[in-house]
Amino acid sequence: MSTQEIAVVGAGSWGTALAVQLARCGCNVRLGGVLELDLLQAMAVEGENTSYLPGVRFPPNLVANPDINACLDGARDILVAVPSHGLRDTLTRIRPLLGPQSRVCWATKGFELRSGRLPHQVAAEVLGSDRPMAVLSGPTFAKEVGAGLPTAMVIAATDSDFAESLAKSLSSDKFRAYTSDDIIGVEVGGAMKNVLAIAAGMSDGLGFGANTRIALITRGLVEMKRLGVALGANQETFMGLACMGDLVLTCTDNLSRNRRMGLALASGMSIEEAKQEIQQVVEGVLAAEAVKEVADELGIETPICNQVYRILYEGTSPREAVGALMSRQLKSET
Repeated sequence: MSTQEIAVVGAGSWGTALAVQLARCGCNVRLGGVLELDLLQAMAVEGENTSYLPGVRFPPNLVANPDINACLDGARDILVAVPSHGLRDTLTRIRPLLGPQSRVCWATKGFELRSGRLPHQVAAEVLGSDRPMAVLSGPTFAKEVGAGLPTAMVIAATDSDFAESLAKSLSSDKFRAYTSDDIIGVEVGGAMKNVLAIAAGMSDGLGFGANTRIALITRGLVEMKRLGVALGANQETFMGLACMGDLVLTCTDNLSRNRRMGLALASGMSIEEAKQEIQQVVEGVLAAEAVKEVADELGIETPICNQVYRILYEGTSPREAVGALMSRQLKSET
């Protein structure tokens, strides 16, 4: 794969960081997008994404290309790195540009709002299910990947050869990619951890301390596994990088936009005020609604996620939500 052209669609912080990592590993990478034309034109001139990943210079084998047709031309492997609410539209736009041998992967986390579909289900609806497809996920911040700090993640694919090929193309002495065949589990982890990180941020913002934070993380992992298994995931996946790993990272570090959203809400900001301060997409806000819809449809208990939904969409205060959680009927842990 390293001798082939790879196209990355999505020029935000994460798409840029992955493009840089692929280029560092020797791949010829073209970075494009369907909406970010002005940004891509500036990146093509500057050799850097000064808006979303400042200070990280592009290797010479990474080129930003504002023309999506030229970006995808001849690329066997296409990596899509867009927020969950933009995945369907992005895949629909690039579908006519894919060749019969094209393989598609995504670094998108979250259920699709309204439909409740996971990214692989959206991809199958738009692109068909007859081509190799994969998801990249795990405990990763774009800023640290861009800086070349040691990182590990997981690639789950419908085709083991595709997963192994992607892992080899991304892996270096500073980046390790594991493979999996559990796309559902990996995607459920990526969707729910953002909701739980908002809860952890609110808890810390209210000054509830380490005991509360670790209780939220631990019981949040139970909710994640409960819903994932109901959707067909493997239980073992939830102890891995894409679930427990990503959950702990997102709940505990202030590079997490979702955690910062929780901190802002605890300080008394509105959702819109918090978004203005963060200045990037906060996936957990939309994910809270989608998780509730999916859990309700399946009859799965997700009390922490439900309280986050109530805070975001029903006007419940964070302190009221904590009271509701702590007053639930006592039961066995397992």
